[in-house]
Amino acid sequence: MQTSMATVAHLQGVRKRYGAVQALDGLDLALAPGQLLALLGPNGAGKTTAIQLLLGLQTPDAGQVELFGRSPHELAARRGMGVMLQSAGIADNLRVEELLALTRSYYPQPRSVADCVAMAGLQGLLDRRYGKLSGGQQRRVQFALAICGRPRLLVLDEPTTGLDIEARQILWATLRELVAEGVAVLLTTHYLEEAEALADRVCVILAGRCIAEGSVAQIRAHVAQRRVRCLSALSAEVIAQWPQVRQARRDGARLEIVVDEAEDVVRRLLAEDAALSELEVTRAGLADAFLALTQDADAAARSLPEAA
Repeated sequence: MQTSMATVAHLQGVRKRYGAVQALDGLDLALAPGQLLALLGPNGAGKTTAIQLLLGLQTPDAGQVELFGRSPHELAARRGMGVMLQSAGIADNLRVEELLALTRSYYPQPRSVADCVAMAGLQGLLDRRYGKLSGGQQRRVQFALAICGRPRLLVLDEPTTGLDIEARQILWATLRELVAEGVAVLLTTHYLEEAEALADRVCVILAGRCIAEGSVAQIRAHVAQRRVRCLSALSAEVIAQWPQVRQARRDGARLEIVVDEAEDVVRRLLAEDAALSELEVTRAGLADAFLALTQDADAAARSLPEAA
């Protein structure tokens, strides 16, 4: 259950430039308790810069950044955060239990070691040295360190990269539990099915600007396409030329077709292949919407005349 919707962190009109590169261009971003916000965008869109500003690792050229009503440069504000970045400077020679003990000592009321182990899936790893763990095991340790201080805001940058399916499911379950407790979560991920499964809100950024924001359903509604799947011997290359068909491809015996309007295409499929089976029609997913939004925004930007 969500707690108060008072903002715990926000970026307002933030701009940040690195030389000739405009990393953020007037970005607004707000995080509320009990809410998971997925920050999506292609590489170079500005996601990492936005996170660095929230962490106090960078200072904006313009605009405002607040964390729990304070500057993110203040220690009192940063103590309310848990962070898991794509790279982590963790001592390879320390054992997992030593890393947990050290990190827990920084907080007045940390989670128990047992809770950290269960929530991050660290069973059997406490006696292992961090440098001897696999990449996926190291990511689980990093997640445990991020949550051990009972953060009010959890920032996760590509947290499930390198995790197997079981470890990913554990992390997803823990995130749902934390959000239910009122923790605000900022998640960046290239796994769009992950954002679709977890996010309360989605913000899609491109070239440092927010181009779409809302619930998963609202983002998906930007795209009216449908996806048709079936078992058929028809040629994907031929179907790709039909009216209303945006894309057609074959995955073994199965056809996957992206269409603007499904009714006419389905009728034609059934007419041309009497043996067609396992027909399924679904609305566009978050991945389809993300691609359409970013491609359309990029095309619009390229069509603008260059300044004299």
